[in-house]
Amino acid sequence: MQRTVPRAYEPIAFNRVLAVILGGGAGTRLFPLTKDRAKPAVPLAGKYRIVDIPISNCLNSGLKRVFLLTQFNSASLHRHISQSYKFDHFTGGFVEILAAEQTYGDTSWYQGTADAVRKNLLHFMNNEFDYMVILSATSSIAWICALSSPNTFTAGRR
Repeated sequence: MQRTVPRAYEPIAFNRVLAVILGGGAGTRLFPLTKDRAKPAVPLAGKYRIVDIPISNCLNSGLKRVFLLTQFNSASLHRHISQSYKFDHFTGGFVEILAAEQTYGDTSWYQGTADAVRKNLLHFMNNEFDYMVILSATSSIAWICALSSPNTFTAGRR
């Protein structure tokens, strides 16, 4: 008797997964460490930053396409990312920063984590993907979402 594997357990092609790391807010609980930098940019063990943990987890898991969404006090975080994560032309990978921006259609900043993802959908849709992994830059909680349309998140494939 042949067993069939349920669709939910099909192997995922990691080159078809986008990782989105949410850069966090003001980091008031870590003040004064966050006086001049975003919480993900707070130094950790010398040359590392807090944000290096989820980025390293992504890269070591085979997720080579990573977006980092930032908003608050993020200049040092941008500098650290641009100096630390460089890929050759053959890997097809990247760690790209998407800073909060005001546009003619929307002059507000991010109003929370879901809003940060929503406001960057256009950038995400410029990439081919089946799944999107959304991670926090400052905690180990992660969840997997797949984008079924520009306005709806559902579990499963896009």
